Amino acid sequence: MAQLIADRRDVDFVLHEQLDVDRLSKAERFAEFGKKTIDMIVSEARNLAIKEILPLQTISDQGCTFNAGEVKVPDAFHSVYAAYNEGEWLGMTDDPEWGGQGMPKTVAMAANEYFYGACNSFMLYNLLTHGAAKLVEVFGTEDQKQTYLKNMLSGKWSGTMLLTEPDAGSDLAAVEATARPNGDGTYSLSGNKIFISGGEHDMVENIIHPVLARIEGAPEGIAGISLFLAPKFRVNADGSLGEFNDVVCTGIEHKMGLHGNATCSLTLGGKSGCLGTLLGQENKGVAAMFEMMNEARQMVGLQGFANASASYIYALNYARERIQSRALKSPAGSKPVSIIRHPDVKRQLITMKAYVEGLRSLNYFCGMCHDQVAVSADADHKTHYEYLLEVLTPIIKGYGTDKAFEVCNQGIQIYGGYGFIEEFPVAQLLRDSRIFMLYEGTNGIQSIDLLGRKLSMKKGAAFNAFLDEIKKTFVLAKAADGLDDLTARLEGFFNTYAEVAAALQVKSRSDEFLTAYAFSYPFMEVTGDLVMAWMLLWRATTATANKGKKKKDDMFYDGQIKTARFFINQILAVSAGKMDALKACDNAVVEMDEDAFGSK
Repeated sequence: MAQLIADRRDVDFVLHEQLDVDRLSKAERFAEFGKKTIDMIVSEARNLAIKEILPLQTISDQGCTFNAGEVKVPDAFHSVYAAYNEGEWLGMTDDPEWGGQGMPKTVAMAANEYFYGACNSFMLYNLLTHGAAKLVEVFGTEDQKQTYLKNMLSGKWSGTMLLTEPDAGSDLAAVEATARPNGDGTYSLSGNKIFISGGEHDMVENIIHPVLARIEGAPEGIAGISLFLAPKFRVNADGSLGEFNDVVCTGIEHKMGLHGNATCSLTLGGKSGCLGTLLGQENKGVAAMFEMMNEARQMVGLQGFANASASYIYALNYARERIQSRALKSPAGSKPVSIIRHPDVKRQLITMKAYVEGLRSLNYFCGMCHDQVAVSADADHKTHYEYLLEVLTPIIKGYGTDKAFEVCNQGIQIYGGYGFIEEFPVAQLLRDSRIFMLYEGTNGIQSIDLLGRKLSMKKGAAFNAFLDEIKKTFVLAKAADGLDDLTARLEGFFNTYAEVAAALQVKSRSDEFLTAYAFSYPFMEVTGDLVMAWMLLWRATTATANKGKKKKDDMFYDGQIKTARFFINQILAVSAGKMDALKACDNAVVEMDEDAFGSK
């Protein structure tokens, strides 16, 4: 039977063979999550995704409706939302005290791959809710936790993220929303927010809005912004819902994709008054919001990857079924064959496969880093994985969503003309994927974060932890049969990369810093290519160790080795050329005068 959304064999390979996720059960925190339980969780997630969530994908494209401040999602969303909440999927990784399941994040990554690959429009409501709930858990008072957490993690209430304003997009220092103290612990909030995913909808009885705003008299810029909680309906002392809190939806955007998720414009305090309570410390709102944003960036990376995985599976199934033209080596008059037998189609498919599988390993490894931080009793061990998460986050979000879009684009190419027709699934996957390159800071901003912060973080200790982790794979690969040449080629690339990174970091701290930042995006691309090659070599090393144990698995393992060969010998050769450009750092971009771009 053809797979849907994701290749279950590959999911199991990453979980149990590459990452050995079962070892987490040795820690008391995850003691109940042995292999049998993990496999059951993934199977249940897969069933829910395929049977309930996937049918929403086509329906979601019909979009939401707006009328007089109210937003309605497609009718079919409601029953699936109830089923999702009944399974307690929203709080997979969260503390059981607040209604969570307390499972390893690595396992939740696998479940979420199926959910997001099934219908990102639907799942986006849950992503924002979880992020907002984490803000309450980390920064909230005991009263805020008791009031909001269980209701949010159960899906009874949903959550958002109110950052962006008409004049404050990526630059949060320009936030104009205000907060006036009322003397009783509440604040009157006033302002306009735009591009708010899930800002208004009819699946829940209340929506909880974390809001960035400036307390009257606070310092200008980032240093004067605070974070508040403003529910759609005020919450009474006994937990019941009170009066409407004057958070008014003034419209929804008509987007290129993700039509099933309402992207709202909201006005706070325009009529009766919007009351909020401070979340965390005064003037520390942006730092607190980044607690949510880092998780959100990693999850946006997962969103993009999940769409890429679905597109690859659709393209692979189609290529096996679509009969077109005789094989090139067959004589004239021979019967046509399935297009997967044509070399150029195989080239496209192996390119898709390399990125999808590399990104799967990267996303799951990110989950494992979180889990290691959670269970480690050794401070140095814990710090090592925290450093890895810092460096890998812009790669997961920036590079990952770029490549996910490319994979979805390639999926259309495999379908040929049918791929351009909306009745086929790959067109929608491409449209839905485009926004992930913009969410949570554009990918250019991710590259600036990588060059400007992550290379120098903790005096280079974080970046060195990243380099050291890759070196561990080299040691294992050198000990594996038949991977010597492949390892040597990647190691040579790695050594050049380390030199380029060091030189670019120096330039970014010099008078030539503008030139360095003109190359931040190519540097992120090269770093991402290195990470993909690292993940694929790690996979090939694991496959080599296991090949021959079960004959039925040998073809799968052979595919792992050949995919690594393809990427390192072909894709990485292009990336080597990008490093030549990074070494040269030609200054044309910086020297280009604004008027030289064209006539006004």
